[in-house]
Amino acid sequence: MHTEPGNAQEPARIAATGLDRRSLLTAGAVLAAGIGTAAEGVVSSVRASRRGAASSAAPPPPAAISFHGARQAGLTAPQLPVTQLFSLDLPPTSATADRETLRTVLEALTRTLSTAAAGTLPDLRLRTDDPARLTSLVGVGPALASRLGLNVPGELADLPPYPGDRLDPARGNGDVLVQLCAADRWTLTVVAELATTAARAAGAVPRWTQSGFLPPTPPGTTARNLFGFKDGTANPDDEAARQWVWGPPGAHENGTILVYRRIRMDVAGFAALPEDRQNMTIGRRSGDGVPLTGTAEHDEPDIYAKHPDGSYVIPATSHIRLSSPRLDRGARMLRRGYSYDDGLDDRGLLFCAFMRDPALFTRVQERLAARDALSPFVEHQASAVAYVLPGAAPGGTLGEQLWA
Repeated sequence: MHTEPGNAQEPARIAATGLDRRSLLTAGAVLAAGIGTAAEGVVSSVRASRRGAASSAAPPPPAAISFHGARQAGLTAPQLPVTQLFSLDLPPTSATADRETLRTVLEALTRTLSTAAAGTLPDLRLRTDDPARLTSLVGVGPALASRLGLNVPGELADLPPYPGDRLDPARGNGDVLVQLCAADRWTLTVVAELATTAARAAGAVPRWTQSGFLPPTPPGTTARNLFGFKDGTANPDDEAARQWVWGPPGAHENGTILVYRRIRMDVAGFAALPEDRQNMTIGRRSGDGVPLTGTAEHDEPDIYAKHPDGSYVIPATSHIRLSSPRLDRGARMLRRGYSYDDGLDDRGLLFCAFMRDPALFTRVQERLAARDALSPFVEHQASAVAYVLPGAAPGGTLGEQLWA
């Protein structure tokens, strides 16, 4: 048995105990083994206790987001970190047959998306212990609405061309537009596949698809775009949204109109600008998102404030000045954009804005196209407009108001 150098035992004392050296060594080994076994039991018990404490202290997983409601969850639920947009066409045959095809497509999407949100899709790839975190919205395009005589808002219409547009028709428009948002890329990919398959089986033809993402962002704060600026600060509150985003009382009250733009951004070119030049271009400080006339991010920008020399504090060509609601009698749009990355030379913003009347977007975009200091760093490459349908009640189907 090992002894410390300062506590060595004399051979004579060991012999006096009546135990020879071999017996003593054997006994010591047995004792050490027993101590080791006991220690392992204690350690295991402590570890189990810690695991139990950690498990009991861990917050419960967030609840699933219900698909059903007066409005679609893709707009009423908090913005989730990844998105997939895709568009479908309905090959024209006759108005009667095409209306029936649209009904079947909307029924298939309702069934697939509601089951996915509830976490009960019979797909092994989606079987997890935690509930799904998934939202969706479905809309119909203006060309389809006109062709089939659907009950949609009178304001629904394709956008006019704008100076500087470089639109790819294969990446925009479409008869039915779907946006999925999820907490993780895996769920998003599988559900997008299943929803597209269901719509195709019902008679729709896929047109285009585009994925996007948000940076890690603490709850309640504004996400940044690839230029490094906060994007979506000036969104309307609930009262303003009732006036400018959601439809008026009646069949369209819980619907809205989506304007989608795929905007390529010259990230490297903008990053090469000095910070103060970036701030003047946007009209906000990059670090905290505060407007150049304010002290907090959500302060209303004073687009008429001037320096003593008469120049505007927020420059006349700055992005937030030209898009200010004060130039549109207070009208606002709800922005829930995402970044995209399709390669080093193709990165940018998926601009998703919701409003009662897309004429608001046209007024803003015409001002931006004419004077925006940001224009050299952005290029609009795809566009779509869709009437986002009211939500569906349990047992109901999206689009029931279209046939009124």
